[in-house]
Amino acid sequence: MKQTQSYQSIKLSTESLEKFDDTLVIEAPLQININKEPYTVVMRTPGNDKELVRGLLYAEDIYKKQDDVKVDIIKQEKDFSTVLNIEVPEKKLGKGYLNKRTLLSVSSCGICGKKELKDLKTNGKALKNGNNTSIKGLVEVVNRISLKMNNKQFLFKTTGGSHACAIFNKNEELLTIKEDIGRHNAVDKCVGDLINQNKLKEACYMLVSGRVSYEIVSKAFLAKIPIIIAVSACSSLAVDFAKEFGIFLIGFSRDSKMTIYSTPHNL
Repeated sequence: MKQTQSYQSIKLSTESLEKFDDTLVIEAPLQININKEPYTVVMRTPGNDKELVRGLLYAEDIYKKQDDVKVDIIKQEKDFSTVLNIEVPEKKLGKGYLNKRTLLSVSSCGICGKKELKDLKTNGKALKNGNNTSIKGLVEVVNRISLKMNNKQFLFKTTGGSHACAIFNKNEELLTIKEDIGRHNAVDKCVGDLINQNKLKEACYMLVSGRVSYEIVSKAFLAKIPIIIAVSACSSLAVDFAKEFGIFLIGFSRDSKMTIYSTPHNL
């Protein structure tokens, strides 16, 4: 099963600009049905889906028995979206299923309450980039706002175990920064803080301390934040959504270097 995909990208530093094909880990949804009823959607890298299902059902106290169960692939799309059905006798279903717990298990456990693939669709017009920075000046902008975020990561400096999200306006002024053990939680905290301050419309740059996957891009789009800058990698689905949503997506922003995966037309 294919687990990586190539994307045309731009590698940028203060000395050079180079187009190249970058290999990204694939992120795609897996819908899990139990006895033909939708139960949950898992964002995963394709491969070993049946093992993933068994492990998830075990962890969620839905089916912990060692008996073999029938797992069938109902649908498999070219974009690696897959629907599986697992048949479990009702009398053998555990408390996790009986409690009607449903969730979307994204690659960082970010969004809950999704049961079917169609629930993942996000509607709305693509964003317009809120910044006219030239590509030559982009490295300096990212360096400056990254330094501001790093200086405010007090929890990380103490524990080494937290992620951060920082949001800046188009003038590079820090609007909010929050830390959390989960990247998605840090993003939610920042967006909530700006809503409470009535400053969400000022948001231009979102910096995240880790990788970017589907749910981070989705959250930025819903908050109408046009630029995402990540310290680490971006998943294939994150790039796909960023291009569709009109989001300027940057990964691997370290040491005056970065990789651009989705660009606005005016750059």
